[in-house]
Amino acid sequence: MIIHSIEMVFVLLALSVGVTALAKKANKPYSITLVIIGAIIGILPILGIIEEVKEFFVTDEIFRTVIIAIFLPALLGDASLKLSYQDVRKNRGPIAMLAFLGTFTAFIVTGGLAHLFLSLPLQTALVFGALMAATDPISVLSIFKSLGVNRRLAVIMEGESLINDGVSVVLFKLAAYTLAAAAAIGPLEAASGVIMFVKVVAGGSFIGLSLGFVFSQIGRYFDDYPLENAFSVVLFYGSYMIAEYLGVSGVIAVVTGGLVLGNYGKVIGMTPTTRLSISVFWDTITLAMNSLVFILVGLEIARINIAGYWVHVLAAIVVVLLGRVAAVYLSTAGLKLPAAWKHVLNWGGLKGSLSLALALSLPPDFGERDKLVALTFGVVFFSLVGQGLTITPLIHKLGLKKTVQGLKEYEQLSFELQQALSAGEELNRIHEEGRVSPPVFNKLKNENIKRVDRVHGKLEELYLKYPEILQEQETAARKKLLYAEHQSVEKLMGEGILSEETGNERKRLVLEHMESIEKNNGQNEQAE
Repeated sequence: MIIHSIEMVFVLLALSVGVTALAKKANKPYSITLVIIGAIIGILPILGIIEEVKEFFVTDEIFRTVIIAIFLPALLGDASLKLSYQDVRKNRGPIAMLAFLGTFTAFIVTGGLAHLFLSLPLQTALVFGALMAATDPISVLSIFKSLGVNRRLAVIMEGESLINDGVSVVLFKLAAYTLAAAAAIGPLEAASGVIMFVKVVAGGSFIGLSLGFVFSQIGRYFDDYPLENAFSVVLFYGSYMIAEYLGVSGVIAVVTGGLVLGNYGKVIGMTPTTRLSISVFWDTITLAMNSLVFILVGLEIARINIAGYWVHVLAAIVVVLLGRVAAVYLSTAGLKLPAAWKHVLNWGGLKGSLSLALALSLPPDFGERDKLVALTFGVVFFSLVGQGLTITPLIHKLGLKKTVQGLKEYEQLSFELQQALSAGEELNRIHEEGRVSPPVFNKLKNENIKRVDRVHGKLEELYLKYPEILQEQETAARKKLLYAEHQSVEKLMGEGILSEETGNERKRLVLEHMESIEKNNGQNEQAE
């Protein structure tokens, strides 16, 4: 039985990776392609091994186990590992408002409208609201990257998604299990729910921060990148399992643990080789897992009786879209974000596999479970395909596509330069440790110097051909320098060298300068 299951996994992996390769070759979002192909395979009567794969994976238990217990910790861990704390900190206002106030708004508005217009009992409607509060921006972020959309917008969207996954899971558990009957909610029950919410989120954060710090410290004592890659696997799955066992949020634990390891751990304990290795390692894992996730979504959608609820599904799509509108525009009302960004955040808030897995985790005797599952799958399919295929035209229409000439070539050369510089740092380190003889060191050093000079030469040619690249580079460099100034002022204030009054004034000036650069950059992008 176990061997047969492994064979089924391999067949599906081979199929999903093959479709992903074709989608990437055609320069199309692979996640959307996989959902469509999965749905087609699920609908068509295909004989042989593919039919066995369909029957094996479309069971509720298999899908739910694969998505929640196996894929979710890895996908969240990878995303948080690569998310810059500095980027999150600089954009903490929009991220926090969207992830907390926005998610809660979507939960209440979607649940309320579902109760009024979909004839769902109040508790079931609130569960549906929690399911639809989670976002899955994988497709949108890949489109952002290909179009060169503003990095800050991508950070906000990714940061919101990482945190709101945890918030929506907590809301789902509260609505489905903790609050036995939503109709009976009174002041005491509501207060109890708020306390439980804070406890679950705070507990998950504490576990993630603690384990992230511990594994970051452990990494200082090893210079063995395969072992350190394995440490990251233990961190992600261990923090998730421990948090869930203790009754707090495993999702929040994984996200906070990944942020600590990716920002603190990389600085204090990882060599350039390890940093490159862990990035490539998780790139490979997440590509395979994402490919499997999205083709599974397609297969599962084909199994659900959406046709029997098609009128309700259409109404549910409208309800969910209205809930997202309320979430984005109300939570960002007081923030200085371009209107075009808000439109993209709204339409790009796609629903994904987490919503499906949570819906399937409901017990068989839960009120109107079959209808709830059908609505969830219908909305997810529309979101991934309908919104996913139209986000690119929307970005073009809003003028958010970066049109700097030669940008792709510049990014490739910059990456090659960073590789060469990292190789040089590693060569110097192992030479200082006596692990490379002088003749070999000198030979490799000269080869690397020539490589760096060659890349610099190509970059100089590119700057002459496309001077606007230098403008982009200058803007990014100025922002980094200003951020460093801000950090130095905070450090001097903490050491008592600068008075609070003088320090706050200096920080205010630095932030005003930062805001001016952001504003000018946003205006330039709008003009394009």
